[in-house]
Amino acid sequence: MGYHDVTDQGLPLGKVFARSDLQYGNQWTVTASHELLEMLVDPEINLTVFVQPSQQAGTLYAYEVCDACEADQLGYDVGGTLVSDFVYPAWFKPSRQPGSAQFDYANQIQAPFQLLPGGYIGVFNVTAGTGWHQITAEGSALKYSMRPRVGSRRERRRTLREQWLRSAARDR
Repeated sequence: MGYHDVTDQGLPLGKVFARSDLQYGNQWTVTASHELLEMLVDPEINLTVFVQPSQQAGTLYAYEVCDACEADQLGYDVGGTLVSDFVYPAWFKPSRQPGSAQFDYANQIQAPFQLLPGGYIGVFNVTAGTGWHQITAEGSALKYSMRPRVGSRRERRRTLREQWLRSAARDR
């Protein structure tokens, strides 16, 4: 129920649809904190981690710090406000052994690249060259066949930077 974007001046901009969150029984504060954390970590929406298990294979993982532990019930309380859990850099390190580090703030993830229920991550298999798709916690891959919503992370990752449609920054 939210996403982060880049303004026409190249500045990060987060969008949260609080009414939609509430309509679907979600906490808008989790969505807002999710987008804020991801804007802070990757404001240009261009960071990835490359995992190369062999010389013939490799996968890019989107550097999205809240997606693996996305669900509201995985969030934590700050002064009476529920906020999004997030992963630490150790989550993106395949060489880390399970239990060898704290992989997320709420200490719910036990291994690198582990996805909790409701979690997901964008991946690009460079060997297959099939483009970006999303892996869910259930282990199923969801391949996108249509153009993503303008301004979404999926659109940014699939579209050449020169072709980005930027949001207009407005003074309020």
